[in-house]
Amino acid sequence: MTLWALVVGGVGFVLQMLAGITDTPTVPPGLIAIVGAAGLVAFVPGRAVFLAAPAAGLLNLGVFAFKGADRLSELSPVGGFVGAWAMTVALVVATVGGVVACGTRPVGNA
Repeated sequence: MTLWALVVGGVGFVLQMLAGITDTPTVPPGLIAIVGAAGLVAFVPGRAVFLAAPAAGLLNLGVFAFKGADRLSELSPVGGFVGAWAMTVALVVATVGGVVACGTRPVGNA
């Protein structure tokens, strides 16, 4: 769940960039954080790696709260509106999912 939430968050970020409503640099650090966290969750074993999801989620949500929260209520352009909501909800899910994944005990012989 955490991995898919990060993927959806990244897609939401890209939708906002394609809509032209973000003033991100050529290599956006927020998107790099999301993709990096998704890569860690997908390919690195261990529960502690799930802390990458809350780190990326909180970084992006913190910046978004100060710079782009108004996008959640502006319907134009539609791509930016949809992207903002997709990113926000997905990063909240990834943050909560990552914290829960770190706190759960493995089941079975793991």
